[in-house]
Amino acid sequence: MDAESFIPYVGKIIDIRQETSDVKTFRVVGLDGKKLFEHIPGQCAMLIVPGVGESMISITSSPTMEDAMEFSIKRCGHVTDWLHSCEVGQQICLRGPIGNGFPVRSPEFLHKDILVIAGGIGIAPVHSVVNYMLDHREDYGRIQVIYGSRSKQDLVRLEEMQNVWMKQPNVEIDLTIDRPQDDWDGHVGFVPPYVTEVNPDPSMTVIMCGPPILIHLSLDALKKLGFKDTQVFTTMEMRMKCGIGKCGRCNIGNKFVCKDGPVFSFDKLGELTPEY
Repeated sequence: MDAESFIPYVGKIIDIRQETSDVKTFRVVGLDGKKLFEHIPGQCAMLIVPGVGESMISITSSPTMEDAMEFSIKRCGHVTDWLHSCEVGQQICLRGPIGNGFPVRSPEFLHKDILVIAGGIGIAPVHSVVNYMLDHREDYGRIQVIYGSRSKQDLVRLEEMQNVWMKQPNVEIDLTIDRPQDDWDGHVGFVPPYVTEVNPDPSMTVIMCGPPILIHLSLDALKKLGFKDTQVFTTMEMRMKCGIGKCGRCNIGNKFVCKDGPVFSFDKLGELTPEY
């Protein structure tokens, strides 16, 4: 782990966007107006609010965003409640980058067709990967995204998906919501059965993020379609606590999620004790 991962930076929120009723995206820069640090898609940062607490959050923006970093954050606790109540100009502390990222420059990704499966706020970590691949389009093949949430109003970054991602060449976005609603004419149903229905090519490299039940059932669906564990990657950032391998809260067998992850391929996860 880089020494910089231990050092808190002081940042400033320069933009806040309401994504859903309980998700906001925060754009952050350093006090000098520049990007705080570089990262790899899938890495995290510890957001620190003195006197309130700290929380491990995925870096939602791609490394190709040169002037700032973004975090799409769901309101679900003391720190996130505080962040959702703050305004543009608020200073916060950040520590990072933390963990490994998706191996986007590895043979498993370069020049391969990529399948992204996400549910709810699980789109936040993989959002960075998709935008990175779109900004390096010549290095990747077809990109297919299967993303679902409870309702249309709970689809995070929906406007960007419809107005940017869907308009890119050789990109397919398959959206679904759990139950029918009047203002939705797209697919209705849960993500795992939708994966089976979409029937993606089993030669694709897969990244997944979402609730544990979505990941387990989607992996079962992929295996039935012919995918192998070595092709499928996920992030376990929700297990991370201190981020520096000291508290032991993210220990699984002989691994620490914060030091050995949070990104793992499923063949590597299969070597761990089955508690994850």
